[in-house]
Amino acid sequence: MAVTIYGIKNCDTMKKARSWLEEHDVAYAFHDYKALGIDRAHLEAWIDQAGLDTVLNRAGTTFRKLPDAERENLTREKAVALMLDQPSMIKRPVLEAGGKLLIGFKPEIYAATFGG
Repeated sequence: MAVTIYGIKNCDTMKKARSWLEEHDVAYAFHDYKALGIDRAHLEAWIDQAGLDTVLNRAGTTFRKLPDAERENLTREKAVALMLDQPSMIKRPVLEAGGKLLIGFKPEIYAATFGG
């Protein structure tokens, strides 16, 4: 099963998720969307599958620092544009594995997906 984990290298939650994968011998590719960016197709697919509120990290510092005008009346298109411009607004980690999409890190969900 091809596994790709998307996120930011120095994020604590990312470190926990990557450590879990390594401890359970799950091979994965890491895509740092702060360094490499993320394309609209991925964001759109994630939102279609998981919902905008799951993908957009409203609790993060980057989102909270936005001017009120940018945070209010947030449409899908506006949110996608913000996340493309500032990928740290995407909840982390995003893990694609064999057609499954996991957003955020919960050891029990990873265990149910990969065994262990």
